[in-house]
Amino acid sequence: MKKQFRIALLFSLILLLIGFQTLAKSPRKPIRLAVAGMTHGHIPLILGRADKGDFELVGVYEPNQELVHKLAQRYNFPESLSYKNLGEMLDKVKPDAVVAFGSNFDHLAVVEACAPRGIHVMVEKPLAVNMKHAERMAGLARKYKIHLLTDYETSWYPSSAQSFKMVNEGKFVGTLRKVVIHDGHQGPKEIGCDPVFLEWLTDPILNGGGAIVDFGCYGANLMTALTMGEKPVSVTAVIRRFKPDVYPKVDDEATIVVSYPGSQCIIQASWNWPFSRKDMEIYGDKGYIVAVNGKEMRIRGKDMAEEKSLTVSGSDVAVYEDPFCYFADVIRGKITEPEYGTYSLENNLLVVKILDAARASAKSGKRVSIK
Repeated sequence: MKKQFRIALLFSLILLLIGFQTLAKSPRKPIRLAVAGMTHGHIPLILGRADKGDFELVGVYEPNQELVHKLAQRYNFPESLSYKNLGEMLDKVKPDAVVAFGSNFDHLAVVEACAPRGIHVMVEKPLAVNMKHAERMAGLARKYKIHLLTDYETSWYPSSAQSFKMVNEGKFVGTLRKVVIHDGHQGPKEIGCDPVFLEWLTDPILNGGGAIVDFGCYGANLMTALTMGEKPVSVTAVIRRFKPDVYPKVDDEATIVVSYPGSQCIIQASWNWPFSRKDMEIYGDKGYIVAVNGKEMRIRGKDMAEEKSLTVSGSDVAVYEDPFCYFADVIRGKITEPEYGTYSLENNLLVVKILDAARASAKSGKRVSIK
C-alpha cells in the first residue's frame, strides 16, 4: 500500500512539474488596457501602436462620440468598446491599466476613478495642472497601491538615458553646474493640431497654461532626473504672448530659471521656434554634453582637444523606446521605477511644484522660493 502511495505521489509530482513547465513556456496573458479620454494629440501613440502582445484594448472612455467614430475608422477598433461614462466603462470591462489621453485637468478624475478599483494609470505629461491635483492623485495612488506614471517623449530618447548615465558617473561632466533645455515648436495651431486638442491645450484651466506648461514640464522633468530629485531653492519665470491673436488666453513663450544649491537650470519653452526642437545642454566643471535630439549627441571633456559627435541607440543604453512597454513591465514587476526616474511619481510631483512656482513668478514678476 505504501509502495502504491509513493508511486501515485511521484506520478502526481511529475504531472505538476510538466504543468509548471508548460505554463512557463506559454505566453503571458496581455494586460487588459483601457483608454480614458481621446482628445490629446498623442492619442495615435496607443491607437496606432503595433500589436506586441503585451496589451489588449478592452475599453474606451470618451464623451465626444463624433471623435470616437473618427478614430475608430482611422485605427480600426470597434466602436462597441466606447463608453460615455468613465466609471461605467471601468466596471464593465475591468481593465488592469488605463492610459489617459484627455486634458491635463482630467487626469485627477481618471485617478480618482481608477485608484480605488486597483487600476494602474499612465498619464501624458505633465502629471497634473497644479499641486492640489497632483497631491490628491499621489495620495490615491499610494493608498490603493497603484502605479501612477507620467509619459514624456524625452523619456524614450537614448540621448537622455546616455546623458543621465554620464552625469551620474561623474567622471566626464564632473560637478553639475548648468543645464539649458529647449523644447517647443512653431505653435500647436501652426503645426496643425486637431481642433479638439487645440481647444483645451490653449485653455488656462484645462491645460494649466500655454507653452510654460506644455513644454516647460520637459525641462523640469529632465533636471529632476539629472539631479536625482534634488530640491530647487527658487524659481524665476518670464512669459510672453507674442501671438495674442492666435493664443489670447495663454502664453506662447516662457523662460524658467530653476536655482539649486550648486547648479542652475534654464528652461526655454516656446510655441515660437522656427522649427520643432527638443534638445539639452549639460555643463559641469570637467566637461559638457549636448543632446541634440533623440539619438545624436556632442560631447567634450577636460582631456579632449575638440568636441566629439556620437550617435546612441536604445540598445546602447538599454532604454525603453516604447513607453507602453515600460508601463507593462512596471505593472508585471519586471522592472522597478527609479525613485526620481522620468516616469516616476516622485519626479513628477516635483515637476508640478516647479511649474506652480514658475506661474506664480511670471504673474508677480518676482523670484519664488521653494519650501
